[in-house]
Amino acid sequence: LLSLFLIVLFLFGVTVLKSVSVKEGDSVTLNSGLTEIMDDDEIQWRFVSENALIAEINKPTDISTVFDDVLDGRFRNRLKLDKQTGSLTITNITTHHAGEYEQRTNKLTESFSLTVYARLPVPVISRDCSSSSSSSYCSLVCSVVNVGHVTLSWYKGNSLLSSISVSDLSISLSLPLEVEYQDKNSYSCVLNNPISNQTTHLDISQLCQPCSGTAADINSVHCCGSTEAVIRLVLSALVGVATVILLVYEIRSRRAQPDQTHIHTPDFL
Repeated sequence: LLSLFLIVLFLFGVTVLKSVSVKEGDSVTLNSGLTEIMDDDEIQWRFVSENALIAEINKPTDISTVFDDVLDGRFRNRLKLDKQTGSLTITNITTHHAGEYEQRTNKLTESFSLTVYARLPVPVISRDCSSSSSSSYCSLVCSVVNVGHVTLSWYKGNSLLSSISVSDLSISLSLPLEVEYQDKNSYSCVLNNPISNQTTHLDISQLCQPCSGTAADINSVHCCGSTEAVIRLVLSALVGVATVILLVYEIRSRRAQPDQTHIHTPDFL
């Protein structure tokens, strides 16, 4: 049946297109669809996006070759050719290897559309000090940087609350959320693309503390995080050091005044 299918494809000039997705840094195998190469088979692999021949097998001469130095060495030490089936493996793949590949034999032509997704960063959840609709709610923001072709989402348990998607490359995303201080539900921020995801779970007790009008200094540290607290400590230390320097200067100045008076007093003997 497979042979009959291949013959029909060949007679009608049909090109088979397969879509393949992979994460950056992984390996991918473009399967030839053959279980064994026949004695008269000749197979060529081309990177159609750049019109470059990258590998070939000539069974009559029993010669197989990979051209991994083409395109300024983009495929160098990354191509592996299966001499039995004709399948091509690309290792340690990068986004520069995304595109269309073509396998040509003396029986048919088969095309592969290869999509390479960058590895996803872990979403970061932080307290949003600049906005709060109510003193009963904690304002949060989930952020990621330098991402593309992804969706960023907030979940309450398994229920989707909100999401934002982007198709551009190397862009930053952020998604806000407000929760009550006493909320006991489980929240998570999820970053995903079609083949992988990264999740960060929200710890309300750690990030959210009530911001009341009392104990303003303490609450301001809880609301705005450790950065402002550190700045305040540094400023306090600088003020303390300046005060000590002024006191030492004042004491030395007072001690020097009697000596200067004695030196400049005339002798009436």
